[in-house]
Amino acid sequence: MMKATLPSFQIKLKRKRRTPPGASPGSLNIEADAQKPQVSVYSYDSNQLDVREVNTVDEINQLLKKQPSLTHWINIKGFGDKLLIDELCTAFNIHRLEMEDVLNTYQRPKMEEHTDHLFIVSRIFCHSADFVLHNEQLSLFLGSNFVIAMQENDPDLFAPVRIRLKQGKGYIRHQGADYLAYALLDAIVDNYFPILESIGEKLDELEDELFIKPTRASLQRIQAIKRELILFRRTTFAERDKINDVLRTNNIFIKDATKVFLRDTYDHTIQVMDFVESYKEITASLMDIYLSSVSNRMNQIM
Repeated sequence: MMKATLPSFQIKLKRKRRTPPGASPGSLNIEADAQKPQVSVYSYDSNQLDVREVNTVDEINQLLKKQPSLTHWINIKGFGDKLLIDELCTAFNIHRLEMEDVLNTYQRPKMEEHTDHLFIVSRIFCHSADFVLHNEQLSLFLGSNFVIAMQENDPDLFAPVRIRLKQGKGYIRHQGADYLAYALLDAIVDNYFPILESIGEKLDELEDELFIKPTRASLQRIQAIKRELILFRRTTFAERDKINDVLRTNNIFIKDATKVFLRDTYDHTIQVMDFVESYKEITASLMDIYLSSVSNRMNQIM
């Protein structure tokens, strides 16, 4: 018996450029309907964890000055406060060109080295209950004792990281800011696997369907999967190159002990790329099966 057909994913990819052509470099343009920032700070070491909701950059500065020996994860969701964005640039010596890349959320994965921090961009894939595939951006600023994580929307993939922080299990409470940055990057890459597993299930389903009764809807689903795989391939290649850049840097913000874990994440990106290439070949073969089936049915009718 053929399995029930799952709805095909739809891709939600924002291509809108906020900075108008010809604008001054480093222009920070925020949409009027942008989500108001929700700012939470996790301050911790091996013995303690302090979680706070804050509203201003001044509160963040006070926490960092009061507890300089702790590691601080500053998590910001929403860009709808230009004053907060400007003050963040000043307080952490963030170049306005970097912040422009944060606000224009179409950036490819990359890593840039600066005097006071590393600037890292990643792509987040997640799907909603109605099987819409969302492609969001995560921007990280990694300093000596802090990680600033900035997202436009709220695809929350980091609940496992927060659980590990609260429970104090594993390495995370005993390591510094670079290990926290690794944990966030690893969570993003690991989330690619369940989405690819869903794509694999859909391909198996389509193969059964094409042998029994191919329809135009089958062709549309094949095309939808092909678009998803193209998006995955483009993103994963850039993600692999970015993590390789982080591994090869001699920057003081990434310790050698953390690079051991980052190499594991690098291996995961290679595995994702292998899955994507295999699924692309299967998709091409399914297209051939569809065309052959349609041609055979036409011959039977004739």
